[in-house]
Amino acid sequence: MFKAELSDPNILKTSFEAISSIVDEVQIQTDSKGFKLDALDRSHVTFIHLELEASVFDEFVCDEIEKINIDTDELMKVLRRCKSDDRVLMSLDEGSLILVFEGNAKRRFKIRLIDIEYEPPTPPSVEHPTEFVIPFSLLKDSIADVDIFSDKIVFGVDSAKFEISASGEFGDAKIEYIHGEKIDQTVKSTFSLDKIREILKADKFSDKTTIKLGENMPLTLKLKMPTDDGELSFLLAPRFEEEE
Repeated sequence: MFKAELSDPNILKTSFEAISSIVDEVQIQTDSKGFKLDALDRSHVTFIHLELEASVFDEFVCDEIEKINIDTDELMKVLRRCKSDDRVLMSLDEGSLILVFEGNAKRRFKIRLIDIEYEPPTPPSVEHPTEFVIPFSLLKDSIADVDIFSDKIVFGVDSAKFEISASGEFGDAKIEYIHGEKIDQTVKSTFSLDKIREILKADKFSDKTTIKLGENMPLTLKLKMPTDDGELSFLLAPRFEEEE
């Protein structure tokens, strides 16, 4: 038996807004501790990890391990119909995920689960030389700033500042943020701006983001709920000049 109730639907909506733009289908794994998913996009550029502990929910019951294979677009279509003050009830019934939104009215949606051969991907082991925290709003605004000039973006960090920059045919832009962390290396990597935009759709999950960066290494971008019982993280491969 699986049953979950959630009074803040934005937790699910913002997570799957990003996830559905990156992968077409996922396997949500549930047990008594909560639910999680790991997914890798078809181009093997972005790895996603979502974990919501049982304490995130107002009620969470899972008697045995369940594997919920679902089309992310279909799930997002339903989640977009949820109002910000609705209570969300989730359950399983004969091969379908049931979502009930309780607000001024009670609305019930049934999403058929898909039959896929799925082995959850294992995240690559990456040891980053730098790690720092910045406001999510700053990251989102910075991406919008550099977006006007190029489709690729450079992330760099040194002992004093984190720098986001982009350069194109008609101009360039640079944003600097004093991070206040103890960092003793200078590193930078280039990434696809389109891929970063997909990640930024999870803008209501947390107001801060942890960034891990290395020289021409994948980017780790981690969002954690203020209560520390929910995490959404992304590992994004760098973009190299020969990919042009």
